Amino acid sequence: MRPKFSIVITTYNRSDLLVRALKSLLAQNFSDWEGIIIDDGSTDDTAEVVQTFVEKNSNLHYFKQKNRGEAGAKNRGISLSCGEYISFLDSDDEYAPEHLESRNKILSEHPDIQLLHGGAKIIGDQFVPDKKNPEKMIHLSACRIGGTFFIKREMIKQLGGFKDLEIGTDSDWFEYAKNAGLNIFKTDISTYIYHRTSQDSITHKYHNKILQD
Repeated sequence: MRPKFSIVITTYNRSDLLVRALKSLLAQNFSDWEGIIIDDGSTDDTAEVVQTFVEKNSNLHYFKQKNRGEAGAKNRGISLSCGEYISFLDSDDEYAPEHLESRNKILSEHPDIQLLHGGAKIIGDQFVPDKKNPEKMIHLSACRIGGTFFIKREMIKQLGGFKDLEIGTDSDWFEYAKNAGLNIFKTDISTYIYHRTSQDSITHKYHNKILQD
């Protein structure tokens, strides 16, 4: 029997932060999930760290690949998953204990929802580069935070995965889903904890690159 949720966790040289993410997933009040960890070519001790979790938790699965970037890693995780809904947990973020339980309640009460999103608590920098004008910073409240996505499996198979973009991968897929007519629902239950303190995040790296050019 397939799980309700497949949680795709992509990571690259973040073994210290990944521990927090994995502990938050294992601490969920809701247990009908599988975790798909995609190591995107890490050169640190990620494999050893993850192995200690995988050995003790049969619903965690670890895969390592050559570095393919955010979109390539997410798409690999999606292809290896089998849940009714696919969601994500960035390796530097975490879930509140009731995160999956709250989303299961919404999706069980409204099975017609094809894409659920929203509900992030932001810790740290509240602004990111605007993908349409990278020199401009916009507040995260105006953005689609991919870690909060819960996508019905058949929809992501039908629409395809994420595009390999320098920035805005999640918002690009969201707009594509919206234009395709998916039934989309936003929640304000803030149980996805989005950490914006690490300087090696994609948006921080991109912004620093723009400033240097």
